[in-house]
Amino acid sequence: EVQLVESGGGSVQAGGSLRLSCTASGFTFDDSYMAWFRQAPGSDCELVATLSSGSSRSTYTAGSVKGRFAVSEDNAKNIVYLQMNNLKPEDSALYYCATDGFPGLGSRCPNPTFKTWGQGTQVTVSS
Repeated sequence: EVQLVESGGGSVQAGGSLRLSCTASGFTFDDSYMAWFRQAPGSDCELVATLSSGSSRSTYTAGSVKGRFAVSEDNAKNIVYLQMNNLKPEDSALYYCATDGFPGLGSRCPNPTFKTWGQGTQVTVSS
């Protein structure tokens, strides 16, 4: 069974850091496109970062988090990470990892643009 499990969320003050983990099982992790999404109450599902399925495993981060967040992986452990630095209150959201799809028009997380989503991990940033 294809599964993703997020962990590492929590509460932190503005300016602090967290590292989220997404542990994958049931599929070929190193040949799979991975994505991080987040959704805050009253907001749309937002693509945060991606890790490509190509040999380069190139990364992408959204403009709202660029320079503060970074995606990386530990292929041996089937884990993709989202390092979040200089957190802001507007970063507060439920964070999801996803695989087997491609970003589309979905306004909620999770949505059918990706076949497999984790359960989500909450990040709360206080001012």
